[in-house]
Amino acid sequence: MKISFDLDDVLFVDPKEMETEPPLRFPFNRMYKERLRKGTVDLIKELQDRGFEVLVYTSSLRSIPYIRSLFKHYKVSFSDIINRERHLREVQRGRRQLLPQKMPGHYGITLHVDDEDVIHEYGRTFGFHTIKVKEPDEAWADKIIAEAERLRKLEQS
Repeated sequence: MKISFDLDDVLFVDPKEMETEPPLRFPFNRMYKERLRKGTVDLIKELQDRGFEVLVYTSSLRSIPYIRSLFKHYKVSFSDIINRERHLREVQRGRRQLLPQKMPGHYGITLHVDDEDVIHEYGRTFGFHTIKVKEPDEAWADKIIAEAERLRKLEQS
């Protein structure tokens, strides 16, 4: 089962508003300005240990090598990374009708974690599961694990 995460305001947060993982050491803290939400590293590793494939699905213009490299410094890897450029190339594919900025079903993703209400509306419309994460919430990781396990049980029955 695949679980994808948005980056901005989900995994990348403002340290003035939320607790974050320790910053990277110099010089990497200069190269990568983003700060990870506290618990991100443990959550991703826990999901992977439970047998879930973990992906990034972002509408960000950050390059795939940049995202992969940033997380490598935290000893985190993803089974796949979908950024805006890839989404436009593989999902939108020049269609005149504008599709939603994320279509997890196209990539076989069962659960997408995002902060934007519109993505959750698209989930209801286009038939994919989402969980909303935004505000500071100490139990955010536990909620994601619980929802992932719930969906896995549904898929298995």
